[in-house]
Amino acid sequence: MYPTIFDNAELNALRDLARKFAAERLAPGYQAREKTGAFGAELLREMGGLGLIAPELPEEFGGLGAGSIYSGVIIEEIGKADFNFGYVNILASLNGQILANFANPDIRRAWLPRLIAGEIMIAIALTEPRGGSDAANLGLRMERAGDHYVINGEKTSISAADQAAGAVVFARTGRPEDKARGISAIFVPMDTPGISTTRFTDVGQHAIGRGSIFFDNVRVPAENLLGEEGKGFVQVMQGFDFSRSLIGLQCLGTARRSLDETWAYIGERRAFGKPLGAFQGITHQLADFDTRVEGARLLSYNALWLKDNGLPHVAEAAMAKWWPPLLAYEAIHACLLIHGHAAYSNELPFEQRLRDVLGLQIGDGTAHIMKNIIARERAGRAAVAG
Repeated sequence: MYPTIFDNAELNALRDLARKFAAERLAPGYQAREKTGAFGAELLREMGGLGLIAPELPEEFGGLGAGSIYSGVIIEEIGKADFNFGYVNILASLNGQILANFANPDIRRAWLPRLIAGEIMIAIALTEPRGGSDAANLGLRMERAGDHYVINGEKTSISAADQAAGAVVFARTGRPEDKARGISAIFVPMDTPGISTTRFTDVGQHAIGRGSIFFDNVRVPAENLLGEEGKGFVQVMQGFDFSRSLIGLQCLGTARRSLDETWAYIGERRAFGKPLGAFQGITHQLADFDTRVEGARLLSYNALWLKDNGLPHVAEAAMAKWWPPLLAYEAIHACLLIHGHAAYSNELPFEQRLRDVLGLQIGDGTAHIMKNIIARERAGRAAVAG
């Protein structure tokens, strides 16, 4: 339906599989999962069994060894059916990539196959109460004690905090003045003694479960370190460029579904003796959003294409993170208004989509942070340092 320069038979087959699964298995329960506040273990395993979780990970662990674009086409289709389920893809691809690149062989063998199969989820624990977007300003302490690290402190605003079986945790091992250079990353099983979690009551994204993770003298084997001590932040954060591009497509998938439904609606709904489609005030508004959504979609895929081809893509990934979530929110909002009171209630899913996509204007880096990254890449770090 949407030909792109990236199309090939294998990619299209995967897209068709993802579309079928999303339409038949995810879309009918999108609003119901809002109430239960969970994804559902059966659906996760079914999704993994179809090869729809982290296909870019190595075949030895159950992945397809495919390019990043393969994850893009999957999450775009998932986003059309259930925006929140897209978090399964984002967390698996981001954390799976981190473990594949930096974890020791035992962790990779024990955790990656289960992650790809949809048997477990892994969270990423970076944000802290006092830090917010200042990700390098961490207070969570991790101190070496023999062959273990001891972790104390709190992480907050963590997606799937109370559903994840493990977490990639960023903690300070150096001095506060070292900033990013004093931060390490470590893999922590969530059943480790001393860990507790809470869940927030958010505006949207209820199935994901955003919350806090508390660490009270949590002892983790030193061999669970990801990357080098004091360099984890700099090394591991590179994976965020991948997840930012996926977030763009997750949001745009939801916007596309809303636009398609609204195009169909204005051909059926009549007012003043005419179909709503006869009024340019409506059709031009939809045409404008349709154009911008397609443009943002290609921008997001371009970032993935650059990644797959080993080319710089930091700025492009940041563009895909800040613009599509905002654009999706605006497009869904317009679609809601065109549908009228039926969409203002929960009779139709527009109001939930609106609440859900709003969260990604905040999480994983705000628009302000993404624009800082773009400026730094274009003008140089020294030119934009404040």
